[in-house]
Amino acid sequence: MMKHFLFLVLTTTLFSCGSTKVAYDYDEQINFSTYKTYNYIGEMQTGMSQLDDNRLMDATDLVMQSNGFSKSETPDLLINIVVEQYEAAPQNSVGIGVGGGSYGGGVSVGAGIPLGGRKDHQTITFDLVDARKDILVWQAVNDSNVAVNTNPQDRVEYFTKIVQKVFSEFPPEK
Repeated sequence: MMKHFLFLVLTTTLFSCGSTKVAYDYDEQINFSTYKTYNYIGEMQTGMSQLDDNRLMDATDLVMQSNGFSKSETPDLLINIVVEQYEAAPQNSVGIGVGGGSYGGGVSVGAGIPLGGRKDHQTITFDLVDARKDILVWQAVNDSNVAVNTNPQDRVEYFTKIVQKVFSEFPPEK
């Protein structure tokens, strides 16, 4: 019985872990093929440490350049990044019940046990602004679990994966 309970707990925990979710929006009237250069909005305040800012921008540079864009002091696109971190309560639980009875009578006791602790989430919003027109042309909002106490290499890997997923839909296809 205990083996089955542990299997249930482990299976539920493995399958309930959230993954990175990205929502996109863009101006359908824009011809994205006209954009060739990019840079970041001056004095960008992401809400993270300077170390994480650098990691995130390095990952963004790699992805943008692999997509054929070049960084420029007179860019076609300006990138603004805003990061919000919040703590979410566990949403999964396991119910345990004990019951018994005879001849129409019965007693039962139930309890819900939360699985896992509170999760740290991070929402990263990428705004791409047409530098000449000063209008938002593309936006991606990423929401994912984040490990707060990780080493620098893990943080680089985390931001690289986020940026790769976010920019997998950029430029949008017509």
